[in-house]
Amino acid sequence: MTETIGLGVWSLLPPIVILVFALTTKRTFEALFLGSLVSYLMYYKLDFFWPFVEIIQYVIADEIWIFVAFALFGFFVVLLEKSRATIGFANLLQRWANNQKKALVATWGLGIIVFMDDFLNILTVSAAMKKLLDKYKTPREMLAYVLDSTGAPVCVLIPLSTWAIFYAGLADIEFSSAGITEYGSGMAAYISSIPFMFYSWIAVIMVPLVSIGVIPKIGAMKKAFNRVEENGRLWSEESDKLNLIETDDDVHSVEPKVRNFIVPLAVVIVGMLVTEDMVASLLIGIAVMFIMYIPTKVMTFEDFCEALPRGISNMLPVIIILVGCYMIRESMYLIEMPQYVVNLVLPYCNADLLPAITFLLVAVLSFVTGSSWGVPAITVPILMPLAFASGANPIIVLGSLVTAASFGSHACFYADATVLASQASQINNLEHCLTQIPYVLMAATGAFVLFLITGICF
Repeated sequence: MTETIGLGVWSLLPPIVILVFALTTKRTFEALFLGSLVSYLMYYKLDFFWPFVEIIQYVIADEIWIFVAFALFGFFVVLLEKSRATIGFANLLQRWANNQKKALVATWGLGIIVFMDDFLNILTVSAAMKKLLDKYKTPREMLAYVLDSTGAPVCVLIPLSTWAIFYAGLADIEFSSAGITEYGSGMAAYISSIPFMFYSWIAVIMVPLVSIGVIPKIGAMKKAFNRVEENGRLWSEESDKLNLIETDDDVHSVEPKVRNFIVPLAVVIVGMLVTEDMVASLLIGIAVMFIMYIPTKVMTFEDFCEALPRGISNMLPVIIILVGCYMIRESMYLIEMPQYVVNLVLPYCNADLLPAITFLLVAVLSFVTGSSWGVPAITVPILMPLAFASGANPIIVLGSLVTAASFGSHACFYADATVLASQASQINNLEHCLTQIPYVLMAATGAFVLFLITGICF
C-alpha cells in the first residue's frame, strides 16, 4: 500500500458524502463506492484511477474468506429451509414461545447462547427464529434489531469469542510494553474490563425490555409495528424484492424434524470452538447435512446441489455491500481520517475524562469507518499509553474502547454485522438502521454517563 499523507479537516468530507448520499437515495453500496471514490480523488487527484482499481482488487482478495464463509452459510441456511428443519425447530420452540413477546425473548436468549462470533450468531439465530417470529406477526425490523443487538455486544462480553481473542491480543501488547504485570496476561486484563463494557451490557439488556414492552416502541420501529397491525405486512414495500416467494413442492411431504436443525447447527458451533475457522466449520456442518438428509430421503441429491447456487444468490447483496464497506475502510485509512480525529481530541483528555472520551472517540470512528477491528488497531497504541501516563484506570479505558467498537459494529449502517443482520432479516439495510437507532443512542448515552461517573470515581 502507498505511504499515506493526511488531509486534515478535508478527511471528514468522504464520510459526510456517504451519509448524505445514503440517507437521500437509500442506496448503501453506491454511497460507499462514492465515498471511496471521493477519498481517492482527494488523495491522488487526476492519477486516482489505477489506485482505485487496485483497492477494489485488494479488498476482494484480502477478505475472500468472509465472502466464501457467507456463500457457505447461504448454502447452509437454504438446506435447513429445504429440509424443513427450521419448521421443526420452530415447532419445538412454540411449546413455550407461544406468542410474540416470548418468541422475541427466545430469539434474544439464543443470540446469547451462540456467542462465539457475531457473524455466526446473526446467521444462526435468524435461520432458527425467522419463521416463528413471522408466525406471530413480528416486523422484520424487530428481528434485525434483536439479531444486531446480540451480535457484537454479546461477543465482547464473553471471553471465548473471536472478539475477545482479538482485543486480548492488543491489550497484551500494550500492557507488556508498559511493564504492567499486575493483571497477568492480556486476556486477564480483558476479563477484568468486561464489567466496564457499559454499552454492550445496556444494549443486550435493552432487547428483552423492548421485546416485552417495558421500553416502548418508538420512531420508525413503532411505525413498523403499526404497519403490521394495519395491513399484515411483515416488511415494507422497499424490502419486497428481498422476499421473493419460492416454492419447494417436492419437500412439502417431508416431516419437519428438529434433529435435522439441531445436529448440523451443533456441529458448526462445536467446529467453531475447536477450529476457530468459520469456513472449516461450515464445510463440516454441510457434510453432516449431506449424510443426514440424502440417505433418509429428506431431500434428493439434485435438491441438495441446487441449494448451493440459491444460497450464494441469497448472500450476494451482503457480499456486494461488504466490498463497499472494506473499500471505504481502506480509503479512510489512506487519507488518515482516524488519526486526524484522534489528534483533534487528545488535547482535551485527562485521567478523569479519558474513559468517556475514549468511548466517544472510538464509537464515532468505528461508526464513520464501519471498522470495529481496524479502528482499535490505530487507537489502542495511542489511548492505552495515555491511560498509563495520565493515571487513568487502564482497565476502564480498555473496557470503554472495546465496547465503543461494539457500538460501531451495532450502529453503523455499513458495518459488516449490521449489513448481515438486515440481509438475514430480508429487509432494506437503511430501514434496519433507522428503526434501531433510537435504542442504540439510548444505550450509548447511558454508557457515556457511566464512563463519566466511573472515570471520576475509579
